Amino acid sequence: MSSADSTAIKNTAALDTFFKSILDIEGFAGADSSMNGLQVDNDGCKITKIVFAVDACLESFKRCAAAGGNLLFVHHGIFWGSSLPLKGYHRDRIQFLLDNNIALYAVHLPLDQHPRLGNNAALAELLGIETPEPFGLYHGKKIGYMGKLKKPLTTDEAAKAINFMENNPLGIFPFGKKINENCAVISGGASFEALQALEEGVDLYITGEIGHGTYHPALEGRMNLIAGGHYATEVWGVRRLMAECAVALNIDTEFINIPTGL
Repeated sequence: MSSADSTAIKNTAALDTFFKSILDIEGFAGADSSMNGLQVDNDGCKITKIVFAVDACLESFKRCAAAGGNLLFVHHGIFWGSSLPLKGYHRDRIQFLLDNNIALYAVHLPLDQHPRLGNNAALAELLGIETPEPFGLYHGKKIGYMGKLKKPLTTDEAAKAINFMENNPLGIFPFGKKINENCAVISGGASFEALQALEEGVDLYITGEIGHGTYHPALEGRMNLIAGGHYATEVWGVRRLMAECAVALNIDTEFINIPTGL
């Protein structure tokens, strides 16, 4: 959909069609526990401003309302796998959305994987990976990227390249070469995909969180690791999609930063 079609974006149904024309939401139906797509609808009113955030939470809902947004697009929604009962904090979240007539749209793995707008494509670009190749098989889908670095980097230099607003990474583990010539990256919580990186002979593996069970295989395999932070490695996709929407839909957009430090 081009900017010339932006007048068609009058409601959540039209916006849902737009997002599905860009992101492979249907293709991840069997691979992703997230309920990708429209999670909470509004009353049918026109969408006038889209606010973007990494996480669906009461703070992001309140800040969306304060910013004048009536649709919040997030990477991590509020519905995963089996449904939660509508009580406690879960009820409070949904009540706030309904009271403020804010629609909630969430896209998880399809946004990680997108070859142009996704978290991992952005990280590959920041690192300078030449001709990124799909990497990291998860439920039959490769969601990350790997490849040769245009300019070889130390592990510390790589950590600085993906730094968002000077947030320190959770951990840097220099187990291998001093200079990395290639790299594999999967944003978020892809700790055990490090074992796939080892099999591929990768110099440096980057993800958001590194689990305990990954430590010794990487150490013994002499592969460098960076735990960039789950949040910090997943700001990129929502920001790129926001820029896409601002141009293609000629609509007001805003990104709200709510770092968790995790």
